[in-house]
This record gives sequence, C-alpha cells and structure tokens, in this order.
Amino acid sequence: MSYKKDDDVSLSVAGRAPTPGGSNSTPSASYCGVSVEDTAARLHTSVTLGIESPQDVAYRRSVHGPNEMRGEEQESLIKRFISQFYEDPLILLLIGSAVVSFIMGNTDDALSITLAIVIVVTVGFVQEYRSEKSLEALNQLVPPSAHLTRGTSHSTVLASTLVPGDLVTFTMGDRIPADVRLTKAVHLEIDESNLTGETNPVLKTTDVVKSENPFGAVAVAERANIAYMGTLVCSGHGAGIVVGTGSQTEFGAVFEMMADIAKPKTPLQLSMDKLGKELSFMSFGVIGVICIIGVIQGRAWLDMFTIAVSLAVAAIPEGLPIIVTVTLALGVLRMAKSKAIMRRLPSVETLGSVNVICSDKTGTLTRNRMTVTSIWTVDMGDSGKHPWSSIDMSHRHAHETIDSPNNAATLTLQIANFCNNTRISSETGKFMGNPTDIALMDVQSKFKLHDIRSTKVRVHETPFSSVRKWMAVSYHNHSGEKEKSTVYVKGAYERIFPLCKWYLNNDGKAVPLDPGHLHVIENVANAMSHEGWRILAFAYGNNQETSHEPHDLVFSGLIGMYDPPRPGVENSIRRLMQGGVKVVMITGDSEATALSIARQIGMPLSAGEKSVMNGDTLERMTTEQLADAMNYVSVFARTSPENKLSIVRALQARGDVVAMTGDGVNDAPALKLADIGISMGEGGTDVAKEAADMVLVDDDFNTILNAIREGKAIFSNIQSFLMFQLSTSVAALSLVALANLFGLPNPLNAMQILWINILMDGPPAQSLGVEPVDPSVMSKPPRSRNDNILTKAVLQRVFQSGLVIVIGTMFVYISEMADGVVTKRDTTMTFTCFVFFDLFDALSCRSANKSILDIGFFTNKMFNAAVGLSILGQLAVIYVPFFQSIFQTEAISLWDLIKLVILTSSCWLVDEMRKYYKRRNDYLSGYSTAV
Repeated sequence: MSYKKDDDVSLSVAGRAPTPGGSNSTPSASYCGVSVEDTAARLHTSVTLGIESPQDVAYRRSVHGPNEMRGEEQESLIKRFISQFYEDPLILLLIGSAVVSFIMGNTDDALSITLAIVIVVTVGFVQEYRSEKSLEALNQLVPPSAHLTRGTSHSTVLASTLVPGDLVTFTMGDRIPADVRLTKAVHLEIDESNLTGETNPVLKTTDVVKSENPFGAVAVAERANIAYMGTLVCSGHGAGIVVGTGSQTEFGAVFEMMADIAKPKTPLQLSMDKLGKELSFMSFGVIGVICIIGVIQGRAWLDMFTIAVSLAVAAIPEGLPIIVTVTLALGVLRMAKSKAIMRRLPSVETLGSVNVICSDKTGTLTRNRMTVTSIWTVDMGDSGKHPWSSIDMSHRHAHETIDSPNNAATLTLQIANFCNNTRISSETGKFMGNPTDIALMDVQSKFKLHDIRSTKVRVHETPFSSVRKWMAVSYHNHSGEKEKSTVYVKGAYERIFPLCKWYLNNDGKAVPLDPGHLHVIENVANAMSHEGWRILAFAYGNNQETSHEPHDLVFSGLIGMYDPPRPGVENSIRRLMQGGVKVVMITGDSEATALSIARQIGMPLSAGEKSVMNGDTLERMTTEQLADAMNYVSVFARTSPENKLSIVRALQARGDVVAMTGDGVNDAPALKLADIGISMGEGGTDVAKEAADMVLVDDDFNTILNAIREGKAIFSNIQSFLMFQLSTSVAALSLVALANLFGLPNPLNAMQILWINILMDGPPAQSLGVEPVDPSVMSKPPRSRNDNILTKAVLQRVFQSGLVIVIGTMFVYISEMADGVVTKRDTTMTFTCFVFFDLFDALSCRSANKSILDIGFFTNKMFNAAVGLSILGQLAVIYVPFFQSIFQTEAISLWDLIKLVILTSSCWLVDEMRKYYKRRNDYLSGYSTAV
C-alpha cells in the first residue's frame, strides 16, 4: 500500500492554530486515542521495522519537509536598522531639524541632534533584535540526532531527516527527536517541564488515552502514550512511531503561534508617536506665523528665517527620545537590584499601565514547597470543626518538636518515610526529590522521628501514576525472611480505601473497617480538601511479597499538606488593588484548593463560587464571553498553559494592559502576546525567558509590585521632563511672537536661543528623569493604553509656567529698553532672566503635586549638580569675554543678579501655591466623602 498525503491524520488538520486546552490540531492529539496497531496502519509503517522503502521515505520528506522549525525569512539587519529611522514620527521630525540646522551653518547643533537620533534608534533596534531570540531558543530544543530503525537497519541519524512513520528508540539521557506515539515503554519516565511547566517526570505507557472532556482533545500533559520532541528521558527506555515532525509537533505549534504574534506597542510608544505628530504641527504652525508677521512688518526675510530656524530647534525637544531612553535604562538598573530583569527597554514604563496581573499560583504566589499541615487517624473521629491535629511548620517554630497524638499517627508518619524516594544532597545536606516526598520527610523531625529506610531492605516498588493514583513499596528486614515482608502504600484516599480491610486504632492495633468508619474517613477527607490541602492516605499490609497488587491493607491515617503562600503576598495584592490593579490567579489545582489559597492571600472573591472558573468551562467560551466573565472571575483552576493565551486575548479585548507570568515553553505565546510577559528566573525555561519582557530572578510575586512601582515612577519622571521642556518651548516661542506682534526688536538672538535649548535638553532636564520614586505613585490608578502623555493637568502646568516666564521676561525686557534703544545690557538682562526662570521651573517640575519642602532639596543629587553647572555656565556667558562676544552679552552687577533671582523665583512660588491648593482641595474632598 502506497503512502498518500490524505492518509495521514495529521495532515487533515495541518495549518490550523492550536485551540485552547491542548493543541488539538497536532497529530499527537489524534494518535493518543488510537492503538499502536491502528497508528502503524494509518501511517503505513511497521511496529517492529518502521519504514522499509527509501522511496517512501523520500516522498514523505517531500510532503512534510525536514524535521525542524523554520520561520519566515527575515530582512537583512542593515535594512531593518535603516527602517528604524523612518517609522517614528518624532525621529523624522528630529532628522528634519538636524538637516535645517546644518544648512543654516549650526553644525554643532546638527551634530548633537544626529547623535541623539543614532543613540535612540540603536537602542531600539538592539531591543527588537533581542526579542526575536525566543524563536531561536525554541529551535534549539530540536535534538541533533535520533536512533532510527528502518527495516533491519539500526542507525543514529540526524533528527532533521525523520519523517512521520519512522520507528525510533530512546533511553535515559536522550532527548525525544519528534512527537512519537509510544509502542514500547519500560519504566519510561520523561521530563516534560520545558513544555508543560510541570516539574515532576511523567510515567509513560503504551495504552490508549481517551479524553474525559467531551468538548476537546486530551490535554498535552495527559497524553501518557505520547513522547514530545525536545523532552528528556529521565529513566527507563522505549520506542515509538513518529507521528509529527517540525511544525506538526507540539513545540512546532508553539513556534507557529509565536511567529504569528506581534508584540503590541507599549503605551509609552503609542504616546510618543502621537506626541511627535502634535509637536510637529504646533511648532511649525507657530513658527510660520512668527516668520510671516516679521516679513509683513518689513524685517529682512533672511533674519526672520534665521530666527525661525533657531526657534524650530528650540521648540522641538530633540532631547526627549534620548532622555526617555536614559530614564528607562536607569529604571532597568534599579529594577535589577530588586531582582527583576527587564529584557525590553520600552516595557519598563508599561509596568505603570498594567491594570491586570495574571499570575501562576505555584512558585509565584506560593513558595513552591509543599508543607505538611495536619494529620488524622480514625479514632480522632469527625466531631468538632477541626478534628485533625494541626502541625505548625512555620519558620519561627522550625526547631520546636511536638508529640505524636497517638500510635496510629506515628505509624502513618513511618509509612510516609518508607514510601518515599527522596535522597540527601551531598552539597546542601537537604532532601532532594518530589516536593510531596520532601514535605513528608521534613515533618519527621517535627515528631522526633528519623529516617529509618536503611533499617530495612526495599525489594519492590510500584511507582505512582496518574491512572493508579497510588504508590507502593515492599520491604523486608535485613534477615531476608520473605514472610516478614511488608508493603507500604500512599496515595489518593478514594483509591486507598477499597484496598483496606482494617484500620489502626490509637493503641496501634488493627481493627475491622466497617461502612461507618469509611463514612467518617470520607467526611474528614472532604473537610480537609476544602481547607485547600492535598490529602494523602496511608496504609500497610503484612506478608505481601510484591507491591504490584496490595490487598487486605490496614488503613493508618490521613496527612494534609499544601504549598503555603509566600510571605508578603497578601500585602502586595492589597497594595496593587489600592492602585487599581486586578490580580488573577491561574493554577492547575482543583477549584477548592484554588479558592482556599485565594482567600488566604486576600484576593477579592465578590462573586463567591462564581469567582473561580475551570479550564473546561473556559475552552467552551468565545473571546467576547470570556471578556465579560472577567468582570467577576478572579481565579482560573484546572487550566493548561494554552488557556493563558485565551485569557490574555479576552483581557486585551476589554482594553486591559496585561502582565502574564509563566515558565514553560507552552507559556511562551501568552508571554509574548501579553503587554508584559514575566518569566520565572529559577524555574523558567530558556524559551519562556526569551519570550518574556521581564524575568523574576527569585520567582517572587512581591517583586512584581516593586517593578510596577518603578514603572509608574518612570512615567511620572518622563512627564516632569516633558513639562519642563514644553514650558520652556512655549515661553521661548511666545516671547519672540509677542515681540514680533508689537513690532519690538527680538529679545533673544539666535545663539541665546540655542543656549536655552541646551539647558532645555541638557543636564537639568535629564536630572528630572532620575527623580527618586514617590511612594504615593502606587495610589494612582494605572494609565490607560490610549491616554495621552500630555494630559490636561500637564498642559495646565505647562501653560501656567510658560505664562509666568513670558510675563516676567517681557517685564524685564520692556523695563530695560525704556529709553527706546536696545543695548547689550538689555538683551543680557532679558536672556539671564529667561535662563533663571527656566531653572526655577525645573525645580517646580520635580514633583507634580508635592512641595519641594516635602520631597527635600537634596534628595536628587544629580539635579542639584545639573542646576549648579547651568548657573556657572550662565555666569560664564555673562562675564567671560570670549563668551560675551559669541552671545552678545555684557557684565551686569550683583544687584542686577539678585533682582533677577527674586523675580524669577515667582515661577517656583506660583507652582508651590498651586500644589498647596490642590492638596488642600484633595484633603477636603476626601474628608467630605468620608463624612
């Protein structure tokens, strides 16, 4: 029978994007529900010999292509770098400004603007280039070689040469070369953490796996008969038929999703684009009017054109892009000290706009360390609200011990010791292994018990599986007498009960287990589950040689454990809520466990049971329906990594700015799509880290709070810098416009305007970008994605400062030229007045609402140094003969300087009055609301 394209089940769904809940468009989703024999028949291959015909192999490769991830061809780096210069309106505006300055002979200014453009464009290009590395990191997961069987030939070949239908083998230490339907699995355990995010190895089987969900395929993590490309064999060995290669693998589905997802522009980038256009129209409009008025009044058009060019350079904030970049870079450095590594520079400010955080529970909101919380035995009964014995494992009680409540509890702990595969690390001296097993070993010392596994010999083990839901080990003592063998069992209580005939009473004696006792056990187990704990039942049986089929067991007790919340998480969530940020918890745990943890960490659950939604319900909803549900859902339980993509899309459809945490490869598309993708530093895969905007070094949710505070502060500093620049521009333009309108000589010459421009874009402005974080920023709501950077409040402050500067400067100018003759003293006084006004304006711009007396004169050392240098520069312009000839100035008296300082301080004093009345009104409105 010849192989045809239509025969392959995988090709009938090729090209479709994976749907939420389990990548059900990939071949593995289809073949996990098909027997080994049917798989071989559909792919026209042999279970023992694989594909025998070389011609068949060649044809399949022509149909499916090589077994590798191939993205679209990228433009050359040079072409992509050049495109950065014409995609940003503000950059185009600055390029025009540099060209005009060069034509007019202002070479120094042209060079400084060009340097600023090159720096900003280069930083942006590097960040964009780095963000595309996530696809390369994903491609590196394809292993280089595979052990292939074709006919009677067994060889090691390049993994890229595999085709669907090939028979491959693998053993411990190998990486799976493609998506494989297992035909043989001997104690085969595979680490799938880089795909699913689950840290425990998965025990594989060849049995058919059917979906329990009638609305979708089997989830990726539940396909026990599939081995996925790029995953690692931890133990055992196996073989299987290749069912998916390249883009038809689970990793390929992730690759295609990531290639199709375009990272959304940050709110700051959108604001800067809009600002560039607005400044262009406003600046050139005003300058054009000034130039036309001057020409109409009979002034030389060349003089007016020179003034217009100078004003254009002064009005356009060419320092804005570079200072924004420097401010963001400094923010990155500060955040790195707080254990948050930012990978994309523009995303730093986006943190201040985040209004929804979707966080994994395990390891982020919780410690990722299971802790035993309670123990219960049958004779404790089920009377009372909490019949079990609670165990305090908090740090402050770490060295305190407690007495066992009874003999049955002691034996339960000993069974937990025997039925355990942890080992001591030679480096740390701590237990290593499964988190559940580690918790059971850690609690032993709490009851003054020790590790007694070495006192007996383990003769057999039946490992835990998701189907069996229990683990059993068989021990005998060192004498080797088989009749002394004992089997110890632990697992889900609903699976252990049917194996038991007796229970252990408080005295340590086996007593028949009747239906009444079973009812009590079930009641207590359910009550413990509603506390959010994971419940394990323990039992043992004497004189049983193996652990394969334990029977006639003695039930000893239940142990409850859970992964406790991280310290400070509750406080962080409360502070985020106060700042208008909603926290959504995403977990694979049950609804009961998820709700319990949510209550412990203070998440609002106003809708009660409706506040939690499971993955099955989520998969059946459209994006619009899910977006509506986000109004009351705060917890998603029983979710798969793919569900995160649906959650992000639904939130963004509402206009939310979303931060999403993740660590697995399957999380990468959601991390890339989110406005802020946050990867785990300790447990995250390389692919997740490359796709993310931010990496949490310590995997701690509290670090996100610090990062958001920094993001809000950065935007506030950018607004302060912008307000200072624009108020200077407005004042300079207005000053020249008024002089032209009333037929007065220009109060500032071209060089003086350029010096003001240097101050506007130089050290005083840059120092505003490093203003220390104001704690009150966390009480402000997040900024909307579409909000202007020039808010109504910012514009009011700009025009307020500009008006004071213009009135004060015109007063000095008109007073000095009362004799009708414009002298160097007149322009020097006017020029110096304007510069001093500018410096006082910078002082008032340090905070939007707080008085300088509250934030302190010396809290920003860089600002003080910048203002000091600016004052020295201005004095040099006035008193150094060399600069006097360049700027057309002359020396003025000390009394003149004092008068100018007193006058120009009015700019700062007026703003201090504005801040006082705003704080007073805010206080009164808050008081009246409280009353």
